[in-house]
Amino acid sequence: MMEKENCEMLFEYLKSILYDSQVKELNIEELDEPYQKLGKGLSYLQHAVEEMLAYSADLSRGNLSGVYPARENMLCTNLKNLHANLNHLTWQAKQVAAGDYSQHVSYLGEFSEAFNTMTDQLRERETLLKEEAQKVKKRAEVIESYNELLVEMTRKRNEWILVVDEQSREIVYCNKSRDEKTIITGGSKACGREPEMNPKFCEKCTERLRFLNDILNWQDSEQYKVWEMGDEEQGVFRITTFQIEWRGCNAYAHIVADITEEKAAAERLTSKAYYDTGTGIRNRLYFEEYMEMLQQGNINVTLCYLDLDGLKFVNDRYGHTEGDNYIRSFVSLIQKAFRNTDVFARIGGDEFCIILPNSHRESVKKKLDGLLHEFISENDKDYPRSFSYGLVEIKDWSLVQTIEEIIKLADAEMYKCKRINKRKYHEKLDTHKL
Repeated sequence: MMEKENCEMLFEYLKSILYDSQVKELNIEELDEPYQKLGKGLSYLQHAVEEMLAYSADLSRGNLSGVYPARENMLCTNLKNLHANLNHLTWQAKQVAAGDYSQHVSYLGEFSEAFNTMTDQLRERETLLKEEAQKVKKRAEVIESYNELLVEMTRKRNEWILVVDEQSREIVYCNKSRDEKTIITGGSKACGREPEMNPKFCEKCTERLRFLNDILNWQDSEQYKVWEMGDEEQGVFRITTFQIEWRGCNAYAHIVADITEEKAAAERLTSKAYYDTGTGIRNRLYFEEYMEMLQQGNINVTLCYLDLDGLKFVNDRYGHTEGDNYIRSFVSLIQKAFRNTDVFARIGGDEFCIILPNSHRESVKKKLDGLLHEFISENDKDYPRSFSYGLVEIKDWSLVQTIEEIIKLADAEMYKCKRINKRKYHEKLDTHKL
């Protein structure tokens, strides 16, 4: 073949790659040997262009789960970067939809500015709505406090009710002073009437309300405020303060409640809320919140999903007390083997998870294989013991949609282990004639 014919054939092929919807076929064998290498290069270019067109078409339709181009296709480099940005942007949009307005985009030019403006506006709107809701709540609480004040002024209450004249800063009413017959029946000097209340605050209140001067000198631009004083050792008090008109004079009403026990109970409840009562380890609520924290910080983590084999059989055959012993022996084995920084949680009846930040999957698998062998071999019970596990290592949270998706992946890995254990487990059941 003449040189001109080789060039014309290659030129027509290149032109069809660049401009025609239907690419002409090129028979490289028909070319002279010096041109065959160029023909192969153009054939590779054809494949790269077709791959780029298909990939860009997917992206243009918003399909982020289409076929990913080959690593060596340099024509798709920028499209791959765009794909990664769109994936991350999709995750950020979901975070914003969930109420996380701290998301910030800096890699998409003008779109970044629009996105960031939107999140700023959403954050501001949320703040305004919260402030408005708080104002409505405060108004309702003021009305409720007034009603309580009117109804309970003549009754014994655990709270202190103090009315302090706005001008003179004198206590013109204290419900704790009724027994001493020191309730005021007149006004204050500021109103032109001499107060009839004993000017000395009763010893009972002076002893218990160490922060009396803070109440007497309280001054704030807000007409209603709830604040706290004291500490856990000497008592914590919640003070509800609002402005009132008392016998023709402006005054502040202070309702003081001892919330020391309430605070302690709240702390106990908060602590209990994150622990499983049966085993003392963390529960599903703590597991979910901790995983969300790791996701927000994009921290590398290996998740281990464990299932205690044969628990139903033990409960049915030996009773739930023995089933509880089976669970505790398993929990004890796992707790001793892992770091304090690892989180061990019970997320179901016989389902558990271990969260291991900054750990490698293979090293965790090696440890679990050893624990499984120990759990099976060092058994003095009449029933077989074993557990199944699945591991997922997360190096980039932007590639993960939800925590539930991670659990599903780990659960699928766990079932591979369970199928192996189940064969061994049933063999042992047969030997026990069960």
